[in-house]
Amino acid sequence: MVSEGAAVRGTRTDRAEIALETLTGDPGAPDWLRRVLEQALVFAGAAFAGVYTPGDDGAVFCLAESAGLPRTLYGLRDSYPAVGRSSVAEVYGTGRPVWLGPEELADCPEARRTPAQEFSLAVLPVPGRAGLLVAVSERDEGFGPEDRACLHLVADAIALPAPFSGPTDTGELPADAFSLAMDTGRIEVGNSILDLFGMERDEFDGKVETLLGRTVPEDVPALMSVVEADHMSIGDRELEFRILQPSGAPRWLRLRGRLMPGGEGRPARLAGTVADASTLRSDVTDVARVQRLAAALATALTVKDVSQAVVTALRGPLKADRIALAELENDRLVVTVLDPPDAESWPELWRTEWRTEWPDAPVRAMPTLAAALRDGRVQIWPAQSALEPALAEVGPGGLAVLPLPAGGRMAGACLIGWDSPYDFGPDERSLLTASAGLAGEALMRAHAFDAEHELVGMLQRALLPRRLPTLAGAVAVARYLPTTEGLEVGGDWYDVIPLPENHVALVIGDVQGHSAAAATLMGQMRTALRAYAAEGHTPDVVVSHANRLLMDMESDLFATCCYVDVDMEDGTAWCVRAGHLPPVLRHPDGSTEITETEGGPPLGVLGQADFPMTQLSLRPGTLLALTTDGLVESPGEDIDDGMARFAHDLAVSDPAHLGLVADALLGNAHRADDVALLLMRYDGMAVRPLRESWTVWRVPEAARHARRFSKRTLRSWGVTDDAMDTALLIVSELVTNALIHTDGPVRLDLTQVDHRLRIAVADASPRSPVKPPNIGWEATGGRGILLVEAMSAAWGTVPVSGGKQVWADLVEDAEEN
Repeated sequence: MVSEGAAVRGTRTDRAEIALETLTGDPGAPDWLRRVLEQALVFAGAAFAGVYTPGDDGAVFCLAESAGLPRTLYGLRDSYPAVGRSSVAEVYGTGRPVWLGPEELADCPEARRTPAQEFSLAVLPVPGRAGLLVAVSERDEGFGPEDRACLHLVADAIALPAPFSGPTDTGELPADAFSLAMDTGRIEVGNSILDLFGMERDEFDGKVETLLGRTVPEDVPALMSVVEADHMSIGDRELEFRILQPSGAPRWLRLRGRLMPGGEGRPARLAGTVADASTLRSDVTDVARVQRLAAALATALTVKDVSQAVVTALRGPLKADRIALAELENDRLVVTVLDPPDAESWPELWRTEWRTEWPDAPVRAMPTLAAALRDGRVQIWPAQSALEPALAEVGPGGLAVLPLPAGGRMAGACLIGWDSPYDFGPDERSLLTASAGLAGEALMRAHAFDAEHELVGMLQRALLPRRLPTLAGAVAVARYLPTTEGLEVGGDWYDVIPLPENHVALVIGDVQGHSAAAATLMGQMRTALRAYAAEGHTPDVVVSHANRLLMDMESDLFATCCYVDVDMEDGTAWCVRAGHLPPVLRHPDGSTEITETEGGPPLGVLGQADFPMTQLSLRPGTLLALTTDGLVESPGEDIDDGMARFAHDLAVSDPAHLGLVADALLGNAHRADDVALLLMRYDGMAVRPLRESWTVWRVPEAARHARRFSKRTLRSWGVTDDAMDTALLIVSELVTNALIHTDGPVRLDLTQVDHRLRIAVADASPRSPVKPPNIGWEATGGRGILLVEAMSAAWGTVPVSGGKQVWADLVEDAEEN
């Protein structure tokens, strides 16, 4: 299986090639060709993909298999002449692909659609002249270069097995082959087929009825649906049936065939093979199947798990063509699983109700189903039963409806349908009845689990950031994955905190245990770390304050934490760990590093703990990854091995698509514990600010020294004279205000980004300046802040390491600068 990391790393063409390689296991499987065509829908963005193969005499090309939307939406036909003006004939004659846009298709007779629903058409040859691949795109741009490359891969992967079309050069059929004329019922068969039916060559009269006479009567309708042309759909078919033997149980045979359209004056024929299927059929009894279903449902937690277990237990043994499981919610059946999952395999009513991820249909539109649910017993309708279209199209060859009882009411229904006439034996009726009871109880239990699990997840997400901030010079993504074991709220959290001067703090942590107390403590720790960081403390002080807060709360729980302060201007980062996993770096060259960072104890363990800082260096293109132990630790894997695997998965990822990287990493989660993941790709700032600082000494001429420093600095930055005069006035007011109203050191900071100039003065007092509501003519002070407000584009205060910083912004005229 392709690793998630590899899938993220490769291009779409690479992923298509890998996906197609995984489908080469059994080209003879009945759904193999359809699965190959589905790759054109996934990787080339096609709305329809089909394969046309040459008919019996090579004069026409007939649709052998298709995937996606109905071909009729695009005016595509079942067959095309091999010679003519069509694109199919052109590609077959030249061997070169044809790409047609809406303009070229305007005059093409084989493909028309309303102008409001234009599309593009592609026709590609299949290697070996075995057929043609036809694809349709509804996108405005049609098939782009990468789409075309994917379609070429799909065409190359279509290794159509050459259907048997007649005798060999020696005039004899292959031993296991047959050829049936659909108009007369005359059939040619190989010698091994006669041996399977227990007949000699000289006693066989060449009539298909002779072979049907040796078939178990219950299986004759299914065989007739295959050998009657009116009921045979284009493409490959597979069927198992039983033949009578002189002694012992009937023998199971497997028929594989394909309808070969006839040419002019020649009838259509069904050609294929018949083989002994006795060794292929399972000897598992229905009792054993029920036991296996019960065991699978016992471990199925979610509704999806229950649905998949029922499909596995029933569709294969019953050879059903489709199966649907639905929950009953009020008056609607809400489908939880469809097999096959594509919409075109299901009735039109279901498709019109296809509004969400899973379709739902009103029970009132299917009165027969409503009656079956009221009756509460398994109902079976054979082929050609008079049913409403919404049910008849589910199983034209036979339909079984299994009401799923649970707790005195109906939890839902299971619908099983066959395309070919199917006869139900007593053992299969018993299997369906037993399975319905088991599935109903499991579905109710799983529904309750899903509801409670969703509530837990909702509460957990409410305690985490709703969205991450936009960062200058970096991109960050985060993921949270709750555990599937138990329904308690977890204590994992993450946060991204923008800080002044283009700094950002990345935080990830984990509170011990899974409980409401752990979730509450998690919310308190996240809020406390954000508050301490906003005050302007260094990383070690932020974590120390959080530790003291947790100690003062006298909680029995402890928490781990990793706090990284990143300077977005130069890529310098300072990391503090409190009992948590170290950060992992993915460098621009693709190599990864589990950082060697010093660490302190978990929060809430020691009151006088040290939390040393470790410096990290980030170059543009570096990926910084923080995670909790739920992603890298499990009962069967050591945490060091898990960290090594985590680093390897980062190495093979593509950091250009950070969301895909996060999703791929979570694909390896064991789900035995909560998982929090925080990724940041450091790109570097496109424009780095200009910065200068000045320590203001408490001397009589301090304001004049600050103005002289500011004037010299601003002149070197090219600030205009008008802007400089305004800036110097603001410097005088802010510095004077700090010297008069505070004690301790005062620092002046000047910063310029593009045409925006920031003047900031920091002092040791936490009290912010207050703008007076009114000032009389006789007042001797209080006008400084009013002047700053009047002269600047914006001003304000922020806490800085126990004090504050008062700042004001000026915006220069770009044309004057």
